[in-house]
Amino acid sequence: MELVFPSSKYIQSYNAYIEELGDEVRYPFPMDFDHQDFDTLLAKLSDFSLGINLPDGFVPSTTLWLVEGDKLVGVTNLRHYLNSAIEECGGHIGLGIRPSYRGKGLGKLLMKLSVEKLNAMGISCVHVHCYKDNYASASTIITNGGELHSELTLDGKVVQRYFINGVL
Repeated sequence: MELVFPSSKYIQSYNAYIEELGDEVRYPFPMDFDHQDFDTLLAKLSDFSLGINLPDGFVPSTTLWLVEGDKLVGVTNLRHYLNSAIEECGGHIGLGIRPSYRGKGLGKLLMKLSVEKLNAMGISCVHVHCYKDNYASASTIITNGGELHSELTLDGKVVQRYFINGVL
């Protein structure tokens, strides 16, 4: 398993991943980007990483893919810094694991690799947020050193805000 930058090499696996997700909410948010023109998708992901053409309220973020051989098994999106809204609810990391690969500890691995990347970017206190009823995400965060900082209610759902301090 390794983290790679998005590439046309994975177009078939990406499309299969999206199909496998079906109607479920897609995490992280770049998984919702239109992928019909794959080169345009790759350009948009690159622009986001460079802070180009960002919608209002967004900050630069890098999307990386967790792959096994030529198969895309997970996606992480790393925000380079937080604005006040994202610090309140959102955090530095959004990630998701392909449904057929869930339950194998890959979320924990992807979180670890994500925190390491952010630490290498100079971010020593990583904010990671999840819904309180998402026990798998909370476990993944705690396993990677996350300490519950606070909770807030958003649209009737409790969001837990964790901090992961220092280098793992």
